[in-house]
Amino acid sequence: MPLRLRRSARALVLDDLDRLLLCRHALREQGAAVWAAPGGRIAPHEEPLTALRRELREEVGLVVKHDPPHVWHQEVVGAGYAVEHDGVVNDYFLVRTAGFTPCGALTAAELAAECIVGVKWWSPAEISAYRGPDLFSPRDLGTPLRELLSTGVPDEPLLLGL
Repeated sequence: MPLRLRRSARALVLDDLDRLLLCRHALREQGAAVWAAPGGRIAPHEEPLTALRRELREEVGLVVKHDPPHVWHQEVVGAGYAVEHDGVVNDYFLVRTAGFTPCGALTAAELAAECIVGVKWWSPAEISAYRGPDLFSPRDLGTPLRELLSTGVPDEPLLLGL
């Protein structure tokens, strides 16, 4: 039987200070919280950039009119990463914008139903220095982020693991 992978489009939303916008996901089943780039599930027959635009508008209130570059590709296979799936595939797109106060189209209750319980701008230094109980997705987010900021958009998306 083929693997059931949850496909998602995510945005690395960077402001003019190179701060990265992340959403805090409360994973009740695992008893953990994960900071991840805004974005989400690509519906069947939906294009990744269409899903990305929808998710950004819903979660943080950002409207993206251009086609952002595809910079990272992540595949994680294993139980516990996505309910009713064998793993996840996340495609990350770089979105540059001026800083803004995130306020999406979804209500706080609707966001909580999607396990999103907070949104925060993080500097690369804050990500690298963080030693709290929450996790990042990808776990070593600081390393590929520093590489992206120093070398720019890669010719091919960088392949990421967990």
